[in-house]
Amino acid sequence: MAVLGTIAGFSLFSLAACFGQLAIKKRNLMENLGGHALAMAAFGFAGYWAYQRDERAAVMLVQKRAEITERRERRVAQAA
Repeated sequence: MAVLGTIAGFSLFSLAACFGQLAIKKRNLMENLGGHALAMAAFGFAGYWAYQRDERAAVMLVQKRAEITERRERRVAQAA
């Protein structure tokens, strides 16, 4: 469920950015719906990539903490 939320959040941010740009220019917000969809798809993919990157980083952190704990235990065992 978190992946869907991340993708939707990035996509909605893209849509808001497009609407914001068009509003500043005082142009019709529904002028280029295909462009909005493409931008939302691109940002949705970026959201998916960010979620996957975050998951991989969490796994790497767990592994690194386990390695550090193991090294500390060996060092304590050698010192004793």
